Amino acid sequence: MDYLLVLAFGLLGGTLGGIVGTGSSIVLMPVLVLAWGPVEAVPVMAIASFMGNLGRVLAWRREVDWRAAAAFCVAALPCAALGVRTLLAIPEGWAETALGLFFLAMVPARRRLLRRGGRLSLPQLALLAAPLGFLTSIVVSTGPLQLPLFTAYGLERGGLLGTEALASLAVYGAKIATFAASSALPVKVVIEGLVAGSSLMAGAFAGRHVVLRLAPDTFRLLIDGLLVVSGLAMLWAATR
Repeated sequence: MDYLLVLAFGLLGGTLGGIVGTGSSIVLMPVLVLAWGPVEAVPVMAIASFMGNLGRVLAWRREVDWRAAAAFCVAALPCAALGVRTLLAIPEGWAETALGLFFLAMVPARRRLLRRGGRLSLPQLALLAAPLGFLTSIVVSTGPLQLPLFTAYGLERGGLLGTEALASLAVYGAKIATFAASSALPVKVVIEGLVAGSSLMAGAFAGRHVVLRLAPDTFRLLIDGLLVVSGLAMLWAATR
């Protein structure tokens, strides 16, 4: 029953992630904790997230902007370690407040950039990727942070989802390597991660069919809605 429950919610989470680029961990993580406990759930989710992002890359492989993903990773990954140390040092609530305001500010900023017909250049993308790599160490899901950056670069729909997923692979790959080096990946956890990840991969392809039927304006509204919800959730968490 545990495996069936994980497969069902993994498919749901993978489909959601396949449509808007994030949300898989929000749907699946509570089920993993319920099924296998909080200690196992974290490395299992890391494996599953890696596979889910791999699924989105494969689903949109013809539209992935490889140069944009490479520029992001080169600039972002070195800053991730610094982000972990900062998270341990700053007062509680500061990170959530900063991220919440960032998400909300990106909605009008992104729309203003679109109205002017402008977009970020590749060097500008790499320059902004450095602070975002720093912030990815503070939050569980990278999607809400990376999506507005790649949309400002000019990517939409499949190109946006596939490129963001490719950039995320490096982040989750680093997390898996950390767990492996810490002997936190026994065979049982790896099997559980592969089961959960297979459902996320299937959901990524299911989400592709939905995205292909969405009008561009509808997809942009979904991304804006995601940013607003993420921003308000962060601000709420900061006040707790």
